[in-house]
Amino acid sequence: MKIEQIYTGCLAQGAYYIESNGEAAVIDPLRESQPYIDRAEKSGAKIKYVLETHFHADFVSGHVDLAGRTGATIIYGPNAKTDFTAQIAADGEELKLGKVTIKVLHTPGHTMESTTYLLLDEQGKPHCIFSGDTLFIGDVGRPDLAQKMGVLTKEDLAGHLYDSLHTKIMTLPDDVIVYPAHGAGSACGKNMSKETWDTLGNQKKVNYALKAASKDQFIKEVTDGILPPPAYFPQNVAMNKGAIPSLDTVKEKGLRALTPDQVELIVESEGALVLDTRAAQTFKDGFVPRSINIGLRGDFAPWVGAMIPDVKHPLVVVTDEGNEDEAVTRLARVGYDNVLGYLKGGITAWRSAGRDVDALESISAPEFAQRMKTGKLIVFDVRKQGEWDGEHLEDAKHASLQFLNDHLAEFNRTEPNYLHCAGGYRSMIAASVLKARGFHNVVEVAGGFDGIKQTDLPTTEFACPSKAEK
Repeated sequence: MKIEQIYTGCLAQGAYYIESNGEAAVIDPLRESQPYIDRAEKSGAKIKYVLETHFHADFVSGHVDLAGRTGATIIYGPNAKTDFTAQIAADGEELKLGKVTIKVLHTPGHTMESTTYLLLDEQGKPHCIFSGDTLFIGDVGRPDLAQKMGVLTKEDLAGHLYDSLHTKIMTLPDDVIVYPAHGAGSACGKNMSKETWDTLGNQKKVNYALKAASKDQFIKEVTDGILPPPAYFPQNVAMNKGAIPSLDTVKEKGLRALTPDQVELIVESEGALVLDTRAAQTFKDGFVPRSINIGLRGDFAPWVGAMIPDVKHPLVVVTDEGNEDEAVTRLARVGYDNVLGYLKGGITAWRSAGRDVDALESISAPEFAQRMKTGKLIVFDVRKQGEWDGEHLEDAKHASLQFLNDHLAEFNRTEPNYLHCAGGYRSMIAASVLKARGFHNVVEVAGGFDGIKQTDLPTTEFACPSKAEK
């Protein structure tokens, strides 16, 4: 028996490859199918099942393409309804894979079709669970994504989740290994650990949700402090229920090399957004006017999902040479299939064609501190609420990047707006968005709060309600 966790850090997502006696199963695969096919071929195994724990909201799965290319059967748990051929397994149903058995445990709560797969070894002993978004390391799945108006509330779903955990999962032996679908950084939970697996027994000791003294306490703790989900989440769910195009089809369109003239025409005629994926400190020195910077080397896909609400919006990509394929692939992972091409030759080609080039001011933390001492500045901290609550600059306002649109009226149209995050990645995203919206007086603080803390500017470790609510 072989079990491999295939973890993708930029999405904080775990897919799994299981193999026994020449037969393999893949759980919650990413959009690209070839790596799983290559893995099976390496062992001379045949992929028999593609198991989905639920309809994912934060990424587009490769289940349809992988099944089509290998002849595998797609498995979902009870309540799942798909637009493609799939086996909807019953609660408690057992699937044979070589010499091991995969038992279907229906665990509604995160969503109503959510299912945990229990792997029984060759002796029939419980070995591990693939818990999807039902149980994370340090957390449980958020219960607000599958609300139905007038039918289910987040409290209803949290109640289902409590029952699932206590009747299906916590009754398993303590030495069972927990393999979740996500880790720290995912928006599918609020308190996930950086660890990507653990034993069930240890989770019973350390996971706040599993330690709740009652169902009512569990519901209260799990529903408290949930931030609104990214706008692309329901669109990804809808895509995962349908027969989505293969990654190869998406890349055929997205990897079209465009001249500056073609980019300009596509922007004007189709309303395409220019997405610049270069590093922040490279982007600032020159970019296509009104383009948005989301660096490929950071949490690229989740921030694209947060900042570009419509996955169908036409996009043109600007990258460092050689990164075009990676950019289109990572966009497709979260459902952004309408990439119309990339600027061949990048910003150098744009300049050579005589096109206007825009730029942004970026200063170091020491320079920022010096300016703060010479006059009162308008400063915006674009980190997440929890980061702000932990510690922030005394004279800053809070405008979390994910909800930047809600704060546009607070930015000054005449005086400079200084922006910082933790290290400089998110603040450049925010600066580019504001620049594209007509705020030409933004200044990004390179190094972010990490750099600011090295200066003598005063900070506070407690949230200031009057500022946090603005």
